[in-house]
Amino acid sequence: MPGSLRVSVDTGGTFTDVIAVDAESGDLYAVKTASDREDPSRALVTGVEKVLGLAGRGFDDVSLLVHGSTTATNAVLEHEFDGIGLLVTQGFRHLIEIARQSVPDGYGNSFFWVKPPRLVPLHLVREVPERILYDGAVARELDEDAVVAAAEELVAEGVNRLAVCLLHSYANPAHERRIGELLAQRFPELFVSLSSVVLPEYREYERAMTTLLDVMVKPYCRTYLGNAEAELARRAGPRPFLIMQSNGGVVTAKAAGERPVNMLLSGPAGGVLGAVEAARAAGISDIITLDVGGTSTDVALIEDLTVRLTSESVIESYPVKIPMIDIATVGTGGGSLAWVGPNQSLKVGPRSAGAVPGPIAYGRGGTEPTVTDAATVLNRFPASLVGGELVLDRDSARAAFEEFGRRFGLDADEAAAGVLEVAAAGQVAGIRQVSTSKGRDPAAYTLVAFGGAGPLLAAQVADFLGMTRVLVPPYPGNLSAFGLQVTDIKRDLVRTYVSPLEPRVADDLDVIWSELEQAGTAELRAEGVEDHDVEVIRGADARYVGEGYEVAVSVPAGLTGREALDATVAAFHAEHHRIYGFSYDGKQDVEVVNLRVQAVGRLHRPPHRSRYDTAGTAPSAPTTRDVYWPGEGWRSCAIHDRAALTPGVSVAGPSVVEEYGATVVVPPGWQVTCDTAANLILTKG
Repeated sequence: MPGSLRVSVDTGGTFTDVIAVDAESGDLYAVKTASDREDPSRALVTGVEKVLGLAGRGFDDVSLLVHGSTTATNAVLEHEFDGIGLLVTQGFRHLIEIARQSVPDGYGNSFFWVKPPRLVPLHLVREVPERILYDGAVARELDEDAVVAAAEELVAEGVNRLAVCLLHSYANPAHERRIGELLAQRFPELFVSLSSVVLPEYREYERAMTTLLDVMVKPYCRTYLGNAEAELARRAGPRPFLIMQSNGGVVTAKAAGERPVNMLLSGPAGGVLGAVEAARAAGISDIITLDVGGTSTDVALIEDLTVRLTSESVIESYPVKIPMIDIATVGTGGGSLAWVGPNQSLKVGPRSAGAVPGPIAYGRGGTEPTVTDAATVLNRFPASLVGGELVLDRDSARAAFEEFGRRFGLDADEAAAGVLEVAAAGQVAGIRQVSTSKGRDPAAYTLVAFGGAGPLLAAQVADFLGMTRVLVPPYPGNLSAFGLQVTDIKRDLVRTYVSPLEPRVADDLDVIWSELEQAGTAELRAEGVEDHDVEVIRGADARYVGEGYEVAVSVPAGLTGREALDATVAAFHAEHHRIYGFSYDGKQDVEVVNLRVQAVGRLHRPPHRSRYDTAGTAPSAPTTRDVYWPGEGWRSCAIHDRAALTPGVSVAGPSVVEEYGATVVVPPGWQVTCDTAANLILTKG
């Protein structure tokens, strides 16, 4: 019989973080283990073993396992695009090449901007004769022989992952479905993603890109999720194994493997949920999250503790049009490599050393300097990390930076400080994507820093942005894993329906919403959710007539017909004003583009008590060590054990607070205080 332990695992590019919570006592246990890039399931199982050992439990005591990951995101950030092909409607071979006419930062940047690497090169794109009209009518039947011939050519050229994106397949998926059947029959080893399954919405470019990202990560995600589920079942018997999605909800491992693009920001989504819980406990309502892992940095802006979704996200310049928590991702993390750009400038990321070989300081064969090595050289880190499991080779890191610094005429300390500054600037760029670019002043928010490397540069990032308060929650290195404990099962359904929001379409809206609700409820029932635990949330993507982009709005529950239509229009005007600072209420007509339903299956949330006894030892007394600070050089600083900082205790910078899984750096001019919820609050001045 299953026990009372709920285990959550967040797999990052460098570390796999695990949290276990006893659903009865609320006791919480946290561990970290090195990630396995080849097969993340091995590190996942190792992490579960490790946390069970810490808790003094066995696999029989596990009642539920929830998993989130950044492995799919990291594959995109590191441009792992080999072996991908694309089938499109005849005449649309250059769909990916043309993309959108917009240029980042405006047309003044046209001369300097370089298009990002294509997910699929033009020679691996094939056209198939067929044509479906915008209303779903078939203008030209599918040429099945041409489909098979095109697939044979692509497979012969090394394609093992194939995306299919036909014109208007969101209105009629029959041709794409038939292509899927043909490919399954003739090429069973081929991984295939159909755009009508992945994203049944209009806009061919975004639908194609999202489908390409889905098929790109499908072999990797489906294989490792299957391996993990099988191994956990072997050891613990049948147990619920749920996978976090980018929208902040969970699905079964089987469902996640079928549509892995929804996992792209699953780990970061857990971090946002955990950050909201920490801010709630601290009495803070408006925050910007800063989640820094080994490979990437993920940021989100939260107002009034409300997590907002978007379907207009971008990951490393690639559009991802699926419902997800509004998170911006940049390729800067603790393992990001420092390198010299083509114009002899200092660059950091997006390539990462990962867990193997990892940073030079890990002593596992790494040869290129990283952000972690820079912090090691400057004595920001203790002699070892992860509770003493990872001893740092400071001498090798320093030798690497002595050589690296010579390229810029800098000594090792200056070069290392420069790498940290560039890394912080990269994180600042991510925060500006979700704040200043949307009319929000980051100085009005509290920065919530977590992830293994988040608290390392948080105060420096805050200084860049004029922010004066930073919150570091308990177990910051494991917060994304903790966030997986406070989620629900969610399914997002969408249907394109372009029409002015006029009284004559009220009944049509009701019919479509009802059909989507029935489909979502059926999917939740299939996953074992009882009807009384199901909630359905209606929404729509709307815009002013003549505009090219939409605003997502929610529709109050219980409304139908004209009331639902009027509420949708009113919600659109209000949301447009919130985002852009103005609206045309009463001056411009509104049209709907997509109708959405989110079906939510509520899960039980266990109580939890934060405990800092993961290593089983008493808090250590403060010590001192020399730490390098730009502009000041080496200074003797107080080094504190976080477990020794009780509520109300304040420590002035420069100082360092150390704990299992993370290091909190408090620069000169800052101070840190522990609040009653065990959060560390850094303030400037």
